[in-house]
Amino acid sequence: MAEGTRGALPGARVVVAVTGSVAAYKAAALVSMLVQQGTQVDVLLSAGGRRFITETTFRSLTDGVVAWDSFDQAAGRHPHLQVAASADLMAVVPASANTIARLANGTADSLVALTALSLRAPLLIAPAMEATMWQHPATQRNVATLRSDGVYIAGPASGRHASGATGPGRLVGNDELLGHIRMILGREGDLAGRRVVVTAGGTREPVDAVRTLGNRSSGKMGNALARAARDRGAVVTLVSTAEPLADDAGMQQRRVATAAEMLREVSAAAEGADMLLMAAAVADFAPRTTVAGKLHRSEGVSAISLEANPDIVATIAGASDGRRPAVVVAFAAETEDLVSRAQDKLQRKGVDLVAANLVSDGPGAFGSDNGQLTIVSRDRQPEPLPLQSKEQAAHVLLDRATALL
Repeated sequence: MAEGTRGALPGARVVVAVTGSVAAYKAAALVSMLVQQGTQVDVLLSAGGRRFITETTFRSLTDGVVAWDSFDQAAGRHPHLQVAASADLMAVVPASANTIARLANGTADSLVALTALSLRAPLLIAPAMEATMWQHPATQRNVATLRSDGVYIAGPASGRHASGATGPGRLVGNDELLGHIRMILGREGDLAGRRVVVTAGGTREPVDAVRTLGNRSSGKMGNALARAARDRGAVVTLVSTAEPLADDAGMQQRRVATAAEMLREVSAAAEGADMLLMAAAVADFAPRTTVAGKLHRSEGVSAISLEANPDIVATIAGASDGRRPAVVVAFAAETEDLVSRAQDKLQRKGVDLVAANLVSDGPGAFGSDNGQLTIVSRDRQPEPLPLQSKEQAAHVLLDRATALL
């Protein structure tokens, strides 16, 4: 596999088991998303699941096994054994109350249950049912049994049900499910057991009650790093000014707005961490004072006095008494003199690596889905990376940072 292209999903084999719930149609979109990520997908349907969506839909989405009858010879001589033996993960999406009861009690009366009993890979279930069914003591006992058996549980979410009632029991979104799948598949990666702190987005410094000073950083690079580290087994803390990630399984997200807030959260998270990846674009300056109300045009143009913000990466990189992470990576967003400015930042801030990129108009501009990083370190020549997706660039940068641990 080419450098930077790996992750939790490409090349993995995932079994998606679809059981009897009106939310079964959402499993088709999940299978499509997995296939688009390079995952090999087998699909099993329970009798109840097949009443809501048929195997024809899934056969149009995946080249893997699609089966519902354990005696169907077209699916193989022993379809449950065949599918279970090759699986890296089995996900029951949606998992009805009936299926949860079967799995908790180890019954073997359906292809889904037979496969789960034969499985040696992790099992993930995503419950979907009416709130009253989810809250019933029997369902809660069954879920507790599955948890004690090491089964991963995703959700459920709360909201409106098909009946019109509201409450817990809704199937979680596919983005969230993908996060759980990626976390589970990556649990034994090269960062397993490591604590990684990532920052993302651009800080916003208040001018008055409605205006801020900020920058155009989207947070996409930081988000890609958080996902990539999670996919390689790390326990990730993401300190971000951007919108929260939906696929945040395996992460702790901490929302901030200003540089001072980011310093506080990063300082707390970085203590005892193995790695800090400082991808956020932190404002160098903030208004010295903030107007309590709103500045009005009719009152004339106001002069804004600025003061320097704390230098977060230099503060963390210079910490003593074991509070500095083993590896600290800074970012340099420049419009010119890329390498020389990155080398200066490397020395001046005491970091281990600098990931530099040109953010003027072009493929690496703020908000782009792609990036073209140059990695600057102490013992190697500057390493310009090709233009690639930010997820690919994140994995290459993690390769370099992990080598320093």
